[in-house]
Amino acid sequence: MKKIKIALLGIGTVGGGVWDILHMNKDEIVGNCGYEIEVGKILVRDVNKKRHDGIPKELFTSNYEDILQDEAIEIVVEVMGGIEPAKDYILRAIKNEKHVVTANKALLANHGCEILTEAKKQGVHVYYEASVAGGIPIINTIKESLAGNKFKKIMGILNGTTNYILTKMTKQKVDFDTVLKEAQEKGYAEADPTADIEGYDAAHKLTILASLAFGKQVEFQQVYREGVTEIKPIDIQYAAELGYVIKLLGIAKEKEGVIELRVHPTFVPESHPLASVHDSFNAVFVKGNAVDDLMFYGRGAGDLPTGSAVVGDIIAIIKGRENIQIEEKQLFPQDNKRIMPMGDTESEYYVRLTVKDRPGVLGKIASLFGKHNVSLASVIQKGEGDPSVSLVFITHYTVEARVQRALEEINTMEEVVELGNLIRVENGEKEMGA
Repeated sequence: MKKIKIALLGIGTVGGGVWDILHMNKDEIVGNCGYEIEVGKILVRDVNKKRHDGIPKELFTSNYEDILQDEAIEIVVEVMGGIEPAKDYILRAIKNEKHVVTANKALLANHGCEILTEAKKQGVHVYYEASVAGGIPIINTIKESLAGNKFKKIMGILNGTTNYILTKMTKQKVDFDTVLKEAQEKGYAEADPTADIEGYDAAHKLTILASLAFGKQVEFQQVYREGVTEIKPIDIQYAAELGYVIKLLGIAKEKEGVIELRVHPTFVPESHPLASVHDSFNAVFVKGNAVDDLMFYGRGAGDLPTGSAVVGDIIAIIKGRENIQIEEKQLFPQDNKRIMPMGDTESEYYVRLTVKDRPGVLGKIASLFGKHNVSLASVIQKGEGDPSVSLVFITHYTVEARVQRALEEINTMEEVVELGNLIRVENGEKEMGA
C-alpha cells in the first residue's frame, strides 16, 4: 500500500481527533485517496509529558527542524492554535515546499493573505476547512459547490460556547454569569472565555467566510463586534413575548460592491431556521443569487467533528497535489468593493429603557426618536405604580447612526434611569439599502 507522511503540530483536542480518525477510519481513507496516511512526527513542547493514548513515544519531537528536514513528510497539519509560533511554522513549512492544513481561524483572519501568497509562490496547497464551524463543510462548499453563485448574504451561529450559554439562559431562565460558570465546568468554555463571549472567535470566522464569498480580502479589524455579556434574562423574556430568540450572529452582506460585516447579539424570529439551533451546535445560513437560501448545521467544535474537517483537507491535498488551486479571490482583493461603516448599516432595533414612572415620559422619548427619523413599530411598558418602569421599543427598519444619535439624546433625559440594552433585529425581510 502506498503511504504518505504527515506531521502534526500539536496533539491537543483536535490533534488527538485527527490521530483517532486516521486509525479508526483507515480503510475508508485508503479507499478515498489511494494512500495510507502515516503520522511521521508530532511537534510538542515537552516530549516527556503524558499524551494521547496509543501514540508511540518516538513520534514526538520538540524540534521543528526534525519535521522541516524530513523530506518524506509532505503535509504539515497545524492544530496548535494561536498566532505565534503557528504563523512562523506554517510559513517555514511552505518555504520547504510542504503542503499545509490548518484549523487556525485567528491566524487566517489576521494573516491569511500573506500565507496564501507564499503558498502560491512555492506551488503548494494551504487548506483550512476546519477553521470555521468545525465539522460543517462550509469553506469548500463556498469555494467549489457554490462557486457559480454571487453571494448576497452569509449569516450564522459561528461560536458554540455562546450558543450554549444563550440556549441555557433561554430554557432555564438564569443569568449570564451562572451559565458561564456551568459552561466552564462542562468544558464548553475556556478558563478565560474572552474570545468566545466577546465575539472575537465569531469575528475571526466571519472574516474568513466573507473574504471567500465576496472576493475581497477582509481585515479582521473591519468586522464590527459585540459580545453576549450584556444580555439579561429580561431581554430573553421580552424576545420571547415578541416572537424572537436571541442568538450571537455573524452577519455579512454585499450589495452593489458594499460589504456589511458585523458580529453581535441578534433578535431572530422563532420561525427562522437559525432560531432552532441549540446548545453548542453551529449553523451557517447562505443566500446566493442562483441557489437562493441554504443552511448548514452541525457540530462546530470537538475532537472528532473538527478532526473530520482536517482529515478531509489532507485527503483533498493528496488527491490534488499536481493541481495547485490558488485562492485567487483572497490573494487579489477587488479594490472596487468597500466595507460599510457600522453607522451606515440598517436594521430593526430592540431598545430597553428603565424610566421614572411619570406622565408624559413615553411621549418625550417617542418625540426624540421621531426627531432623528426613527420610526417605532411597537412599545411595551412593564410595571405600574413603581418608582421606575421598563419601556421596550421595536423600531422600524432604519439606519444605525440615527438610532445611536436618538439614544444619546434620550439618555440625557432626567426621567431616564438606565439605557438597559440595544439589540439588533434580523427579520430578513429587507437587505442593505432596501
